[in-house]
Amino acid sequence: MINLDYQTLSVFFEENIDFFIGARLQKIQQPTRRDFIFSLRNHGESRKLYININPRIYHITFMSKEGEFTRNFVIPKHPPMFCMLLRKYLEGTIIDDAKVVENERILEFFFEITDELAQKRALCLSIELMGKHSNVILYDRETSLIIGCAHNVGSEKSRYRELKGGLKYIYPPKVNDRAKIITPLYKDLQGKYNTSVSVSRMLDEYFSKLQEEINIREKKRNLYALVQPKLNKVEGSINKITNLLNKRNNAEKYKLYGELLTANIYKNANYQNQIELFDYYNNKNIIIELDTAKSLKENAQRYFKLYTKSKTTKEKSEIVLNNLQMQKEYLENVLYSIETAVSINELKEIEQELGVTDEKPEKNKKQELLTLSINGFEVYVGRNNKQNDYIISKLAKDDDYWFHTKLCAGSHVLLKVNTSEPDELTIYECCKLAREYSSAKQPSKVGVIYTKAKFLRKPPASPPGYVTYKNEKEILI
Repeated sequence: MINLDYQTLSVFFEENIDFFIGARLQKIQQPTRRDFIFSLRNHGESRKLYININPRIYHITFMSKEGEFTRNFVIPKHPPMFCMLLRKYLEGTIIDDAKVVENERILEFFFEITDELAQKRALCLSIELMGKHSNVILYDRETSLIIGCAHNVGSEKSRYRELKGGLKYIYPPKVNDRAKIITPLYKDLQGKYNTSVSVSRMLDEYFSKLQEEINIREKKRNLYALVQPKLNKVEGSINKITNLLNKRNNAEKYKLYGELLTANIYKNANYQNQIELFDYYNNKNIIIELDTAKSLKENAQRYFKLYTKSKTTKEKSEIVLNNLQMQKEYLENVLYSIETAVSINELKEIEQELGVTDEKPEKNKKQELLTLSINGFEVYVGRNNKQNDYIISKLAKDDDYWFHTKLCAGSHVLLKVNTSEPDELTIYECCKLAREYSSAKQPSKVGVIYTKAKFLRKPPASPPGYVTYKNEKEILI
């Protein structure tokens, strides 16, 4: 990554100076504390000036529709205080003049406004694009007093230059050779673009791609932090119940003891601590522990009660265990979907699925599905549980074939059948596709199961993308 430099900022400014001077600032938006969108209009044309003061990708450019979509802005219902301040002073005003401060990555816009007391005021909006010191500052040009900043800088952060309302605005201290850069960013980008492409477009495409990569990484990290603890908790519950079932797996033994004691009541071995009896099921003698306060008949009844209780507990525990296993499989698929997501839109679908946000993805589900053609057959691959659910509930018809890796997370693969049945090679290719789009690690062999869609069943209240199946076949890939 190459950062924005003074030469590139100067070239961008010179390229757009005719549009800047005299442009009306129609609308100010601040999607996050580090992003600003200024809607400007001049010469019968409207453009969106985008300012990013993120220390990693600080830059300024005119934003295209593609760049806006890639950056995936969400405009908050309640704008930040600094955004409200800028709207109060600058929205609807005209840029009188503009300049790039010599040898600095600072672009300044000058405005002349009339305040609430009908007084003329000369204001300056200073856009500082300087790494971790990047900032947007509004100050009075006559008094040099700062009206507001995107980020206040106190003495604990900088001993050279404090920035906050009421203080005097001064330029950053000079650094030797600040302007000397071997290859400016715009020169580097010119090698990748046609010479007719504007610097603004180059910057927009270059930084929007970087910004998308950062957004994807951050969203993935946040989703991992949300899902992984849930999976750990479910796995802990599964282990706990499994161990409990193993300890309490005595139902048949209690039933046997009750039957043997009932069959030997005639012996009148009452109020003893144990009795040795012949186990006619297993053809051997066994010793049965007894409650000395009870008769042989009462001990038999006690064991039958223990049998009933143990059986009921086991049945209830197995129901809970099955639900937990279903939840575990679902969460593993969510983690797989997060890991393999390649766009913000896919991660939005996962967020919506998990109830993290109400924000809807930009495109419909079918557009996001991976669609392939194999030997003349149309094949769909789901990228997450929501898309997998869409494949099962909307796309799949009875005679279509469904594929999934066995015992590991992965995508649902659907082979659409029209007039003819797929041959063995097509089935094998679909199995390879299911193997490829799964969490299975190379180079081990993995079982891929497949069956017709009519043999799939979605249990009531099951999570998205979860199905049970029957009449399946398996191929090792």
